[in-house]
Amino acid sequence: MSSDIVELLTSGQFLIAVLVAISVFATIFTLLAPVLGGNELKNRMKSVATERDEIRARERARLASEKQNGRVSLRVDDKKKTGVGSIVERLDLKKALADDKTVANLRAAGFRGQRPLNLFLFMRLVLPFAAFSAGLFYAFVLGGFADKATNMKIIYCLGFAAAGFYAPNIYVNNKASQRKTSISKAWPDALDLLLICVESGMSIEAGFRKVATEIGSQSTALAEEMVLVGAELSFLSERKKAYENLHMRTGLEAVKGVSQALIQAERYGTPVGQALRVLANESRQMRLNAAEKKAAALPPKLTVPMILFFLPVLFGVILGPAGIQISQRGGIF
Repeated sequence: MSSDIVELLTSGQFLIAVLVAISVFATIFTLLAPVLGGNELKNRMKSVATERDEIRARERARLASEKQNGRVSLRVDDKKKTGVGSIVERLDLKKALADDKTVANLRAAGFRGQRPLNLFLFMRLVLPFAAFSAGLFYAFVLGGFADKATNMKIIYCLGFAAAGFYAPNIYVNNKASQRKTSISKAWPDALDLLLICVESGMSIEAGFRKVATEIGSQSTALAEEMVLVGAELSFLSERKKAYENLHMRTGLEAVKGVSQALIQAERYGTPVGQALRVLANESRQMRLNAAEKKAAALPPKLTVPMILFFLPVLFGVILGPAGIQISQRGGIF
């Protein structure tokens, strides 16, 4: 019975059926994902509103604890952690598998708070064992790597485990890269909108909130960051900390320049509109230079595909009729 099951699972028809089923499911999911996923901007704004409330509660708790002159802080939580958080805390995974760079990468990818960190650490703990078990099942049950020795199969399984260990890092880095790209593309337009808001008489906090609502259709990530900056400007004790947090979350040099300019404007009372106008022009020029650089690199990238795919077809179309006529005549002479 078991041999029949193994033979069925390893047969070509079964594998083709599985691949076809996966392809059909992926196609249906791709078509229905925009409908079933809802409004991404709305969902992200809800999460930002939650974090804004957390910032407000944290600052109020800090002020209350200072008034109490060393009494018990209002932030003390006696609730016992359960689920993933309890596993991470008991095994002390944060000390073993995470550092400041890990937390910074999670923030750059848009994952803030303790819950995403706990889930990240939990996946780094579980995925190596899951990948190793899947490799053992494929190698010794389904008959994979049949031409390899047993020790080589074990090495392959260890390779699967290593891939599972680094898979969460790869996913987070990919999300952070996509988020930085989205923010960098929409950043010059956001600065223009912020400049208009400031010059019209709005405060910098109201300007950030207004820009967040307008730029959301172009970049959800940037809209989320703008809302967070507005919340931190309203509740943090030091306003410069809000600008520094913006640069830390995004990790972009253009954002760093704007943050430093806004900090200097807050400290020395220089006009914010003038600084924003100069920085907006610089950001727009940087985006134009990046587009020109990408366009200039296109011809060398197209050389190899043209040689491999375009020129053989072109030669076949041009020389094909001549070759057919020569073959029909029996040769050149």
